[in-house]
Amino acid sequence: MENLLGADGSASELMDQAIALVMTYAPKVVLAIITLVVGLWLINKFIGVLDKKLSQKDPTLNKFLCGLIGAVLKILLLISVASMVGIATTSFIAIVGAAGLAVGLALQGSLANFAGGVLILIFKPFKVGDTLDAQGYLGAVKEISILYTVIDTFDNRRIVIPNGQLANASLTNVSFYDKRRCDMTFGIGYGDDIDKAKAILKRLMEEDERSLTDPAPRICVAGLGESSVDLMFRVWVATDDLWPYYWDMQEKVKKAFDAEGISIPFPQRDVHLYKTE
Repeated sequence: MENLLGADGSASELMDQAIALVMTYAPKVVLAIITLVVGLWLINKFIGVLDKKLSQKDPTLNKFLCGLIGAVLKILLLISVASMVGIATTSFIAIVGAAGLAVGLALQGSLANFAGGVLILIFKPFKVGDTLDAQGYLGAVKEISILYTVIDTFDNRRIVIPNGQLANASLTNVSFYDKRRCDMTFGIGYGDDIDKAKAILKRLMEEDERSLTDPAPRICVAGLGESSVDLMFRVWVATDDLWPYYWDMQEKVKKAFDAEGISIPFPQRDVHLYKTE
C-alpha cells in the first residue's frame, strides 16, 4: 500500500514538473516559432524588393547581394530565435566561428577569388559584354560569378579566370569607350612625293563613312626609316569598327598607292662581288 502511495506520489511529482516545464517553455517556444515565421516572411519580402530595385542596374551584382544579405539576415534570425527559447548562443557562435576559421584556412585560394569577385562587382572595372585583354587572353566577357570570370575568345574558346587574379593584376578593357583611335603606319620610298601620298590617305579617309572627324584625324611623317619614309595615319572610329576599318584600309591604301605610282619599299640587300687575283 505504501509502495503504491509512493509511486503515486512520484507520478504526481513528475506530472507537476512536466506541467511546470510546459508552463515555463511553451510561451517561449510559441513566441519563437511566431518570430521565425514572421522573420522569414519579412526577410523574403525585403529580398524581393531589393531584387527588383537592383535588377534594373546590375543583374550580376543583384544576385550576389541578394543572396549574401538574405543569408546573413537568416543566420541572425536563427540566433535570435535560439536565444528566445533559452539556448546559449554564446557557445553556438563560438562553434560557428571556429568552424568558419577552419574552412577559411582550407579554402584560402577560393576566399581570395571571393574577395576579388566582390571588388569586381563593386568597382566594376568591366561588365558582361565588354571586350577584355587580361591574363594573356582577349575576348568578350560572358559571365561574372563571385569566384570566376568567363571569357569567350574570338576564335571560340571559353576561358575561365579566377577573380583573384583579375582583381590583383593589370587588365585592359578594350571596349570601355565607344570610340577608339586606329593607328596605322605606311612606308613610301624616298623618291616618292610625300604630299601626294598624304593626299591619297586623306581622300581614302574621307571616302570611308566610318571615319570620325572628332577628334580630328592625323596624317604626318612619323620617321625616316632605313629604306622608307614612314607616314603616320591616325583616325578615330567607333569601337566596333576598329578592326574592320584597319583591315579594309590596309587593302585600300595598297591599291591606291599602286594606282598612283607610290612605292611601298620592302627590305632589300645589295650584294657586291669583288674579283681578287
